Amino acid sequence: MSLETLLLYIPACFALNMAFGPNNLLSVTIGARAGMGMAIAASAGRIVAFAIMIAITAFGLGALLMASGVAFSIVKWLGVAYLLWIGFKLFRAKVDVSDLAAAHHPSTFRAYLRQEFLVASSNPKAILIFTAFLPQFVEPNAYWQSFFTLGAIFLVLEVAAIAIYAFIGSRLRGVMHNAWAVRLVNRVSGSMMMLFGGALALTHRSA
Repeated sequence: MSLETLLLYIPACFALNMAFGPNNLLSVTIGARAGMGMAIAASAGRIVAFAIMIAITAFGLGALLMASGVAFSIVKWLGVAYLLWIGFKLFRAKVDVSDLAAAHHPSTFRAYLRQEFLVASSNPKAILIFTAFLPQFVEPNAYWQSFFTLGAIFLVLEVAAIAIYAFIGSRLRGVMHNAWAVRLVNRVSGSMMMLFGGALALTHRSA
């Protein structure tokens, strides 16, 4: 790949990585509840989901999914339902600050890991990014090598964005020993998750 291509791709890609959406909100929320380290570790679920999507796009199945109205609708409404469900659970969560000491329990990590994976994989906008954006930078004469390189760069930049949002969340952790503050964070995060779900419900497949 040429240097000119990379100099165009990297800043554009990082702008997409930094866009505030459901997964980055999840990093902030986990960072606030369980710390920056937990948020970064749990994001492995997101990275796995995105890696699978990149592989699907590389083999052409991403374009097939985007071309199918039925398939797009299924993925979209699963994503809407999951975001609304997470948002409702956060909004209605009972607050007990004495439970914060258990935040690093392995079962909690598995729950965060699963949430990251499901939020990422149930969002058709992610598939659209990999189908419409990433292939624009692929070198036809070195298809697999360039696709792998672009995908790897995307995932590395995604980890950088995760670290930034996890750090922001961790700065809120000091207030998480106050029941009122925890309730406020839960309700703001839950409301935003449900807002993202509503916005996703209004999206339409590109013609």
